[in-house]
Amino acid sequence: MTDLISTLQWRYATKKFNPSKVVPQDKLDRILEAIRLSATSSGMQPYEMLVVSNKALREKLVPAAMGQAQVADGSHLLVFAAWDNYTAERINMMFDLVNAERGTTNEGWENYRKMILGTYVPRDAETNYQHAARQAYIAVGTALIAAAEERVDATPMEGFDPKAVDEILGLAARGLRSVVLMPLGYRADEGDWLAGLKKVRRSRANFVTEII
Repeated sequence: MTDLISTLQWRYATKKFNPSKVVPQDKLDRILEAIRLSATSSGMQPYEMLVVSNKALREKLVPAAMGQAQVADGSHLLVFAAWDNYTAERINMMFDLVNAERGTTNEGWENYRKMILGTYVPRDAETNYQHAARQAYIAVGTALIAAAEERVDATPMEGFDPKAVDEILGLAARGLRSVVLMPLGYRADEGDWLAGLKKVRRSRANFVTEII
């Protein structure tokens, strides 16, 4: 755990990447695997990951990201894209996958399936999207920790035009909506105003309340 704390102290939201340095495939694969294993409500995984390495496409996304150069200057761009709605097909896909992987079914699990179908499917699409987006945010935290563990810099971004990003990446046709952008890469040796500054967080006494 001491190593993890040290790793978290090392990471920061990198403002300037070195565009000449590429994240090795094995490191990228481990970061993606950590994201895949991230916790989600009912194990639904109601989002997908897009990994954009194409430089021209990332440059096209920069204006949609309010001109943030990290989108193009990083090695890869992760796009966390949530389901635009929970449908019976999507819910059943996940429950069927669990049954197939575990090689068994049971009454309690199938009753839970019925409960989820009865709760999620009748809700409006925006409510369901917002729930799915919150699950994607759990994975964002996992991704930041996994990247730091690999000594790969990562910058989570909400400052972008989701509709523009969705259009450029063709997400609507896939029933997805962009939630967070995360460039991955390596910090530049100079030119990043945030690099080297002390990490500042509220004190434990001003942040943690222990209820005994």
